[in-house]
Amino acid sequence: MSSFKSDFMNAVHERGYVHQCTDDAGLDAFADGKRVVAYIGFDCTAPSLHVGSLVQIMMLRLLQKTGHRPIVLLGGGTTKVGDPSGKDESRGILTYERIEENKRGIRRAFEKYLSFDDGPTGAIMADNAEWLDELNYISLLRDYGPHFTINRMLTFDSVRLRLEREQPLTFLEFNYMILQAYDFVELARRHDCVMQMGGSDQWGNIVNGIELGRRVGGLSLYGLTSPLITTSSGAKMGKSADGAVWLDAEMVGAYEFWQYWRNAEDADVGRFLGLFTELPMDEVNRLAALEGAELNDAKKILATEVTALCHGAEAAREAEETSRRTFEEGAADEGLPGIEISEADFGGGLQAFELFRRAGLANSNGEARRLIKGGGARINGRPVASETETVEASAFSGRTLKLSAGKKRHALVKLV
Repeated sequence: MSSFKSDFMNAVHERGYVHQCTDDAGLDAFADGKRVVAYIGFDCTAPSLHVGSLVQIMMLRLLQKTGHRPIVLLGGGTTKVGDPSGKDESRGILTYERIEENKRGIRRAFEKYLSFDDGPTGAIMADNAEWLDELNYISLLRDYGPHFTINRMLTFDSVRLRLEREQPLTFLEFNYMILQAYDFVELARRHDCVMQMGGSDQWGNIVNGIELGRRVGGLSLYGLTSPLITTSSGAKMGKSADGAVWLDAEMVGAYEFWQYWRNAEDADVGRFLGLFTELPMDEVNRLAALEGAELNDAKKILATEVTALCHGAEAAREAEETSRRTFEEGAADEGLPGIEISEADFGGGLQAFELFRRAGLANSNGEARRLIKGGGARINGRPVASETETVEASAFSGRTLKLSAGKKRHALVKLV
């Protein structure tokens, strides 16, 4: 049994969210008697968040469910600089217009996981552009520059690892940790925020903010990081054969999202159930102990539970049913992802490799050719005989064609 008194600290440790904490006992005592206001920052580098950010999102959700207030900090300001953490090269500089577009997409992702109401635990959506864009550079240097030493900054992983690999670190990026530290102080002043959470690569930045708060305002702040989440085979979370697994339904549909989790490696099932679902831990442990064919049932439960949080319970049920019909009955189910091709575009037929590319089962014609050559491509259940095979209209059943790449990836082509 855990020795923590607060529901929050018990839950984050039990479910596997904690990598490091600046003061376990102090944070536990604070969370046991007061409402914790905590934030995680998300830079606006893409039009949505993907599965790689889901641990942080679930931490904010758990914080709210245990009676505390989460802050989602959008990096409208820091995105203009670029976080060097974990990167070998500088991030591309985005236009201000693109940052604003990305910001809108990221906001939508959080509406599914957090409650933004006026209650005492209602989530806050903040944007650091609100204060960073207004900073006077000379004033920033005078007021906060003396609290940072180059000696100390060079020891942080985001800087040290880049330099050890002899990769350039721009002065622009070098400023990032100062701006992130300032964010923490600003949120403490504006919203009584006492904790920053984030991935383990953010530890140095978080500690910087805690120290800055103590030096300039006598603030007592906390930091908590989650472990870097990779699959058992070492793959980075959020990536599949088709690219990033986005949380936006327009970028990755519920079926593809469900399949990503259904295809989890055996050794990851228990850990993922703890991190990415809200099943009781007794049930998580029971499912994690299953073996053989029964473990596949646990994977289906994992996929349905995670998809329900992201896409809604109905979409999750439909995805599960589509998968069941596809794999257990061999049906070309209408719920599968796919594309439409006009008869005029189809003409007298298309080569099979082009169909697989268009349907998203291969990223290029070359990859599609290799799939066919390796025997992994099927049309309506039959192997594609040749890389140059032409698919004609007669191959369509009811104006629909089912493509399969291996045993787990399928798509429909509809002739319209």
